[in-house]
Formats: sequence, C-alpha cells, structure tokens
Amino acid sequence: MSLLLEVDGAEKRFGGLPALDGVTFGVDEGEILAVVGPNGAGKSTLLKTIGGLERLTAGSISLSGSKLDGLPPYRIRHRGVAMVMQTPQAFASMTARENAVLGAMFGSATGLLSEREARVRAEEALGFVGLSDRAEDPVATFNLHQLRFLELARALAGHPRLLLLDEVMAGLNDAELEASIGIVRTVRNQLGVTVIWVEHVMKAVMNLAERILVLDFGTMLAEGAPADVMRDPSVIEAYLGSSSSA
Repeated sequence: MSLLLEVDGAEKRFGGLPALDGVTFGVDEGEILAVVGPNGAGKSTLLKTIGGLERLTAGSISLSGSKLDGLPPYRIRHRGVAMVMQTPQAFASMTARENAVLGAMFGSATGLLSEREARVRAEEALGFVGLSDRAEDPVATFNLHQLRFLELARALAGHPRLLLLDEVMAGLNDAELEASIGIVRTVRNQLGVTVIWVEHVMKAVMNLAERILVLDFGTMLAEGAPADVMRDPSVIEAYLGSSSSA
C-alpha cells in the first residue's frame, strides 16, 4: 500500500495551551486508523486540522504529497477529504435525497457535477447506508442514528479518498453499533476509501480498526495494532490512572 496522508510535527495551540504538540504519523491507502485517547487529548482537533476546520500553529499535512494545511475546508473537500462530525449537520428542512445531492454537487473530489450526476451519486450513497426508503422523508423526522448515516451518505456522495469520522458511534445501541461497524468496514472494502476515525467506543475500535493511534494531552502516546496498543502500560495509565489497573 502507498502512503496517502502524512502528518508531520502537527501543532495546534489555543492561546498558550497545546491541543496538539508535535504529532507525526502516516496513513496508507485503504487503511482504517482509529484515533483514541482520554477526553481533551486532542483527537477531534487533529481531525479538524486535517479537514481544514482548524489551522495548524506549526507542522504540515499532505495528501499524496500535496500540501493540505492552510487550505480552506472546501478546497480540502475537493481534494478528496470528507469529514463526518459527531453532531449531525444536515439541513433539517430538506429531504434526505436533497441533502445527499448537495454532498455530491458541492463536495465532489472529481470536479463539478451536473444535477443528474449528483442525483445518481446521491441515490447510490443513500442505498449504501440503507436509507433508500427514506430518501423523500424530511430530515427533521430522522433519529440520531439515521442522521449520522445520512451524514455519511452525504460525504460518500462526493466520492472521497479519505473519510474522517468524529465519534459517529457515540450513544448508539448494540444493534445500531453493529450496523455502523458494518457500514464503515464496507466503505473501505467495497469503495476503497481510507478511514481515520476518532472513537470512544472501544468495542467498535477493537472490531474495526487495523491500527490505533493514542493521543494524551496533545502528544502521541502509542501507535500500533489494537491488541498491542491496549496492553501498553502507558495507555492503561492514561485511561485508568495507574498501570497497575491492567
């Protein structure tokens, strides 16, 4: 596999406080990377710097060797990076189809689309996440689980190369969690989309991630295979307060 994303010495400071402090890692094409850590570790900030919602204080981010840091979010989206936030951002006054069409038309990584092309992509994306039968329903009638699937459909309608997921499985019941895990896995396996995924639900992480990056107070604490990382004494201490708690 070839390297898709490279983050080199990423720093982000809010006033004098470092949210990210020298974070360096790479992500290969087709990989599912989970980013975990205690509350306030800098996980969401990392995703936002990749997606352009926050600007780095220092360091660099590149996609296939092309610089991303400093670009506005819409240009990063057009480079093939889509982000799904924990709190859905759908247009509640529109239907699910209309939301997905917007994702295709304005978030496409393959250039400007006609309305017809955008509708085709929207239908495919809604079908992919199991919302075809809700396509004409107003988004205001959707529950949290359906809204998150719609956000994913809107992102996929733009045919991204890299998908950033920010705690999209928080608050789901067991059935919804299993469905979400299956869809993210299929996004990678069938569509070839690379995934960076911030998550607190460790059951999902251990079932889905191929590699884990652990952040703590904005610094990298550990990186590697899920089973190895979660046995790391420093990771156990960061989560539980004592390495003797393992």
